[in-house]
Amino acid sequence: MCQQPPLLSYATEAEYRAHFEHHYCFGGSVMTCDGIPVYFGKNRFNHAFYESSDDGSGKKARFARDRAERMDWIRATLQSPAAKTYQGWLKWERKHSPIRRVAVLYEDFVVVIEIGKKKNGALKANFITAYCADLSIGKIEASPQWSLEAYRAENKDGR
Repeated sequence: MCQQPPLLSYATEAEYRAHFEHHYCFGGSVMTCDGIPVYFGKNRFNHAFYESSDDGSGKKARFARDRAERMDWIRATLQSPAAKTYQGWLKWERKHSPIRRVAVLYEDFVVVIEIGKKKNGALKANFITAYCADLSIGKIEASPQWSLEAYRAENKDGR
């Protein structure tokens, strides 16, 4: 297993947000180990680093420091050829699909990206989320393996 980057330790949520924007959103794309550039939107911070409140609403209303502390694990996971990759679940289609790539490198920490194509046909990806999948890691590891060939076979229409 690869050496884990150290956990981040900031005093405020604003500092974690600034780290995310500086190192991921404005720092250029992150390249996966197989050469796919991954882009990070500022709006993904809340999805990745907030968790549902206990009120049952399902809304992500509480900052999740334990997720944010692992922020630097995102880049390391995406760039490592040792990461295991699985097809992600598309709940709106109720199936696994190679357009979603779930990478696992450290413990049960997962990084989810969505693969697409640029106008020129080159592959690109957008960061979706990252979290510790302590309750669902078994389900993730039972998912079909992700492969570039599976992606290309399913996405001949240009997506």
